[in-house]
Amino acid sequence: MSTTGSDLPEVVRIARDLIRIDTTNWGGGRAEGEREAARFVGAYLEGLGLEPEYYEPIPRRTNVMARVRGRNPDKPALVLHGHLDVVPAIAADWSVDPFAGEIRDGMLWGRGAVDMKDMNAMILTSVAEILRAGELPERDLILVFFADEENGGIEGSHLVVTERAEWFDGATEAISEVGGYSIAVGDRRAYLLQVGEKALIWIRLRARGRAGHGSRVHPDNAVTRLAEAVVALGRTEWPVTLTATTETMLAALRDLADSQEADPDTVAISTGAAEGFIRSTLRTTTNPTALTAGYKHNVIPDAAEALIDVRTLPGSEDEALADIRRIVGDDIDIEIVVRDIGLEVPFECDLVDAMVAALGRADPGVPVIPYLMGGGTDNKALAALGIDGYGFAPLRLPADMDFTGMFHGVDERVPLDALVFGQRVLTDLLRTY
Repeated sequence: MSTTGSDLPEVVRIARDLIRIDTTNWGGGRAEGEREAARFVGAYLEGLGLEPEYYEPIPRRTNVMARVRGRNPDKPALVLHGHLDVVPAIAADWSVDPFAGEIRDGMLWGRGAVDMKDMNAMILTSVAEILRAGELPERDLILVFFADEENGGIEGSHLVVTERAEWFDGATEAISEVGGYSIAVGDRRAYLLQVGEKALIWIRLRARGRAGHGSRVHPDNAVTRLAEAVVALGRTEWPVTLTATTETMLAALRDLADSQEADPDTVAISTGAAEGFIRSTLRTTTNPTALTAGYKHNVIPDAAEALIDVRTLPGSEDEALADIRRIVGDDIDIEIVVRDIGLEVPFECDLVDAMVAALGRADPGVPVIPYLMGGGTDNKALAALGIDGYGFAPLRLPADMDFTGMFHGVDERVPLDALVFGQRVLTDLLRTY
């Protein structure tokens, strides 16, 4: 495979060009904005003869949609969606410019290479391949590229489904990111198909105390009080709690490993580089992510704050919040900054059968396993419209690649041949389902 200039496969070129558009989203309303990326996508869609629509409810926070007519209008429409924003990248920590879209060692490097400008490129080029061949997909496709997913979709998908619900008329199912990728269990390969998401709760802890001079004996110290709460919460070992999806997943992983191991964590560890994502699906997680306190070395502040990323199993949100209150103590204020639902959708349905079949045609004999993702996607917003959302960004990956570590990680990258594989599988699916 050539790796220079116009000789690159189109799916690689489009992903590279999207990476080169800085759509950093720090959260809380601070973002570079998705406008240029949305216009890039819209121009590509126009080149296919489609008529994109834009929705920019907040300046520069741009969403774009186009509908592709299918051969069989009597079938429910299928939503293919991605988000255009990315989390920040500290360039000094990277070995490449995170927004240069550099190609090296057979991989495309840059912020968004796996989350999720790769999938955006697969969606665009799969539709392009079908339309340029003078064909139509099996059913109507609704292509949507959202703003603000990395901030919970507050200024993106949640506004779109409220203000532009007509975009999704006739749709019952959706496909997006973080599923369909391969993992290695020993010397065997399997694909994880995402049929669920944990609930998302972002909270702020706030401790209060008395301000004073840094030289004093000062037991009423907000920083100390907050630190104790953060450590208690961050060190909590949440118990394993299985859902229908994770029970099925564990059984399939045991079969793959030819093991009777009962402990879910040990089974998850057998997935090697995927362990981090798999273990997080088995329990609540409460990870401290930011601390704010003080303004001078010798001044004890009267308040201190911490941000905690809480992910709970679907339906256990209230129980988890009650546990968090008990853990941090009554003298810590808890503010819910963002709260969104968890999801579990059927693994037994025609769409799943079609996705499994498309993977089987591209990689015969390799099992496909359902899993419940620890993170979240814009499928949460679409659920409000009764749309079942799945994660299916198919990638056949090297067995030793820490793919899940690429999400929000340093030196994010994706193999070029995995992009080509994914585009081929997705195109097959759209032609047949």
